[in-house]
Amino acid sequence: MSVRRQITYTDELLTDGTVHRRYSDGRQEWRSRGPGTVVSWRDDSGGSGIDEPLGRSLVKRVYSDGTVLYGRESGYGRTLWGDGLLTVNRSSFGGRLGAILAAVAGGALLGGLIMPPHSLSAAEEDELRRQAATQSSGSDSGSDDYGGWDDDPGDDGGDFG
Repeated sequence: MSVRRQITYTDELLTDGTVHRRYSDGRQEWRSRGPGTVVSWRDDSGGSGIDEPLGRSLVKRVYSDGTVLYGRESGYGRTLWGDGLLTVNRSSFGGRLGAILAAVAGGALLGGLIMPPHSLSAAEEDELRRQAATQSSGSDSGSDDYGGWDDDPGDDGGDFG
């Protein structure tokens, strides 16, 4: 595991159903649901792209220039990206508890992080999508890890760190 940098973020659900994400390094991002499980985003520096879940814990981020970066969701609102960035969702837990968990994530919780793959073939991505579809169709609960924006995010932090 090679965490080089850690930043926290908070999400605010806007009335139009989009999410305004504020990062602790000053960046801002606006996110909206696309077809299926895809999330489109744009940021305040002109960047944009899509995030797509691949299975239960992997996220594929495709930037508008075609660059691909994978992330691994590690529970408690933490996502470790292939470039060594660890994002921690403070809004998952809210206020004081979120701040405490973000501080702890800088220490004890880092031991459980596993780097995402550097790359996947199209066949590997398709297999992960197939497995995710099979898991969600066989679920009795009727929900998935990437449920509604305003649903309780559980311990995964949802919406792709």
